[in-house]
Amino acid sequence: MDNIKVLLVDDQPLLIESLEIILTLNGYEIVGKANDGNEALDVLAKEKCDIALVDLNMKGMGGIELISQMKIKYPHVKILVLTTFYDDKNITDAIGGGADGYLLKDSGKDAILGAIEQIMNGRDVIDRKVMKRLSELMRGSTDEAKQNVAILEGMTAREMEICTLMAKGLNNRQIAEKLFISEGTVKNYISVIYDKTGIHDRAKLVIAING
Repeated sequence: MDNIKVLLVDDQPLLIESLEIILTLNGYEIVGKANDGNEALDVLAKEKCDIALVDLNMKGMGGIELISQMKIKYPHVKILVLTTFYDDKNITDAIGGGADGYLLKDSGKDAILGAIEQIMNGRDVIDRKVMKRLSELMRGSTDEAKQNVAILEGMTAREMEICTLMAKGLNNRQIAEKLFISEGTVKNYISVIYDKTGIHDRAKLVIAING
């Protein structure tokens, strides 16, 4: 099997250098390094890539816009957000935009390597701190909401992503188009979400998500 090809996107040279060393020593092939979204798109236009590690806040084109453009131009490329930020807007914009994983930079070498492996095997990855914040955001801060955080923490990144889009008012067809999956797949995910939350009505689920 060919080495997994990785694109590194961050405006911190020392971090890119560290990631390059770690990934290369573990059998990954670095096909490009970019300081912002525009440079990343230039690399993708020339090089085959399997997964991109993307920071969110960079000079020039930031990570959120890059994720959006990559999902349109290069939907086959997996995206792992690697950032120091886990505020509400960055989390919802990145996951809603189609990121396959969201990890904090202080997670450590093993967590980063594990996240890449899981994503390449078709599993979504969300940092525990990010998952907790996203759960709180989706549920609000009522006592009843806090009791259900554990249920939401059991969701995958893709299920959270679909919940976020449902909360924004998108229908199944629109969600399917945004995430580049079939409408039938969206329906299957929603069925699983219903089972996990215990809410089997779309309107009630959206109300619960919006707090």
